[in-house]
Amino acid sequence: MRRILPYMKPFTLFILLAAGLVFIQADANLALPDYMSRIVNVGIQQAGVESPLPQALRQTTYDHVVLFLTPEEKAQVDNAYQRITPDAAEAAQYRDTYPALEEGPIYVLRPDLSPDARAALEYVLARPLLVVLAIEQIQQNPDMAQQLLPNVGFNLGQLPPGMDLWALLARLPQQQRLTLVDRIDDRFEAIGGERAIRQAAARAVRAEYEAMGVDMDRLQRDYILRVGAEMLAVALLAAVATVAAGYFAARTAAGLAHDLRKVLYTHVMRFSAEELDRFSTASLITRATNDITQIQTALNILVRMIFFAPFMGIGALIRAITKAPNMWWIIALAVALVVGIIAVVFVLVIPRFQLIQKLVDRLNLVTRENLTGMMVVRAFNRQDFERERFDRVNRDLTRLNLFVNRVFVVIMPFMMLVMNGAMIAILWVGAHEVAQAQIQVGDMIAFMQYAMQVVFAFMMMSMVFVLYPRADVSANRVADVLEVRVAITDPPDPVPLPTPFSPSVDFDHVFFRYPDADDDMLHDITFHVEPGQTVGIIGTTGSGKSTLINLIPRFYDVTDGSIRLGGVDVRRLRLRDLRSLIGYVPQRALLFAGTVESNLRLGLEDVDEARLIEALRVAQADFILNHPKGLQAEVAQGGVNFSGGQRQRLTIARALVKRAPIYIFDDSFSALDYKTDARLRRAMRQYLRGSTVFIVSQRVATIMNADLILVLDEGRLIAHGTHKHLMEVCDVYRDIALSQLREEALV
Repeated sequence: MRRILPYMKPFTLFILLAAGLVFIQADANLALPDYMSRIVNVGIQQAGVESPLPQALRQTTYDHVVLFLTPEEKAQVDNAYQRITPDAAEAAQYRDTYPALEEGPIYVLRPDLSPDARAALEYVLARPLLVVLAIEQIQQNPDMAQQLLPNVGFNLGQLPPGMDLWALLARLPQQQRLTLVDRIDDRFEAIGGERAIRQAAARAVRAEYEAMGVDMDRLQRDYILRVGAEMLAVALLAAVATVAAGYFAARTAAGLAHDLRKVLYTHVMRFSAEELDRFSTASLITRATNDITQIQTALNILVRMIFFAPFMGIGALIRAITKAPNMWWIIALAVALVVGIIAVVFVLVIPRFQLIQKLVDRLNLVTRENLTGMMVVRAFNRQDFERERFDRVNRDLTRLNLFVNRVFVVIMPFMMLVMNGAMIAILWVGAHEVAQAQIQVGDMIAFMQYAMQVVFAFMMMSMVFVLYPRADVSANRVADVLEVRVAITDPPDPVPLPTPFSPSVDFDHVFFRYPDADDDMLHDITFHVEPGQTVGIIGTTGSGKSTLINLIPRFYDVTDGSIRLGGVDVRRLRLRDLRSLIGYVPQRALLFAGTVESNLRLGLEDVDEARLIEALRVAQADFILNHPKGLQAEVAQGGVNFSGGQRQRLTIARALVKRAPIYIFDDSFSALDYKTDARLRRAMRQYLRGSTVFIVSQRVATIMNADLILVLDEGRLIAHGTHKHLMEVCDVYRDIALSQLREEALV
């Protein structure tokens, strides 16, 4: 993937937006368990009482609480609370909330108190409130004295009848009263410390509210609805962020796939024959389709998961430890098991991803060969062999995919086993923690959800580890093509075409060797062609005829020497300018799917219909003119709905439409009968007057009237001249000619 990162630059904004939205999504998801914890802990267990700091106290409770405060703490509390009497002007706004105000004064927390001051008061009032609650419970049940306030120096449950306990406590020295507060610390130290004190103090506040006549059902309902509404809003925010992140991830993945296909196609279109020889057609098709699809699919998930999984995992881990520090080992064990299975999968699967893509290449190659060579296969009765060859590759690919999928199938059950095991462990350990007041029930539920989020985050990271290597293999395969240096390119300082252009052709001591070949294919080829001449090229099979003419349009570049058109070296011309000079008819007649007209306009679009018809007549393609649809006759892919000779005539007509100064016919008359061949050459002599024409042919009759005939043998130009001259001086040419025609026909 690293090698295709430069192509992702246009999508940087989308990636950043997706990352930001994923962060919002993760943060919102992490907040949901905390909301659930608050609903359980505060909304259900504490009846909506959020804080151990009471919003209001009765006069009697206030007086009792201050008995257990130091002078500094009492001053702090007096400054924080405002005394409201039943006849005070402010009483009206508190009567509905605190009905006890009708019976006597109450103390109300000042609304302008800062958050820091509120936090400090929570710590100051929590233990005195518990002392007051404990004493009130002892008054109702004296037998609970040693349980609630042990080791205070005397038994609060064994006072003489008629003695006022609060009056007694008020007469005690302050230090002795503060001993009761210390006993609260001792009592809760073993079962949770400050956390347990705050929980118990909240219950004391709840008891005070009930004594004041506060509507606890309404308080509880309002709290649950408010927190539930916040939770719903956060869930909706997470949903919106998830959809938006998915949108930007999809835009990034689809956009990159589009750009890669475009760049890959454009780059391959610039390949010379040298580069095309390095990759099979099937492999290039696979890379442009299957490999880029793999990249798109993986990137669509990776853009989200690569950010979401770490955010979620780290955030959930921190929050889980905050909720229940003593249960961190459960998450650590679950994560270790998940990482272990991911490592095993990684080792088993990654090497096979590369093999899968190679097998896809092989399957495409076999399929393409069978489809294009179907008639040959049938002619030799090789259907069973080819079917077995296809089945063998198909079975190998299927077997490998099944192995990979079986490995992946194991992941999910194992992950679910880890998750369920972690839940059981959390419930088991958490129950003991709740019983000892180390955590609340809501905290245990939240810890469980956070643990699941941690494991789920590692599951998503496992998807990243699985998807990334396969996408990386595909990305490297695409990059291998994109990084191929095109050998034949426009020159850095191109020379403009001479005006007017004279289509002379000069080969000056030309040598050529195919890439990675040991020997030269062409050896010291030198000849000169005057403008308007027709050049015939003949020779034994493999003598280099097609190689020679492929050097003119720079399908290959010469190894040594030079080729000049109109006196200009072809390597100094822009490729577009050079190839605009040439009408080329390849050895294999290739037509494109569409219509006859669209094929004829391939070389020159802005021509009138009369010129197309004229080219068809010259090419002896009258069968199109007699067709009911004429120029709109359909052409199947490769032109398979036409015969070999018809395809050749249509490709010749396509080149003739161009009216180029130079024409190359690479054995383009081989599928024509002698009569059609002769008519075509006669028509072309008139039509191509002024153009320089190269004709490669195995037929002597096709080239015998050429102005210049080149005879090649084993890559060497062994003779050149007219037909008559060669019959006299060249044994190779004479042997070829006599093997095809009677001697009297060669005169």
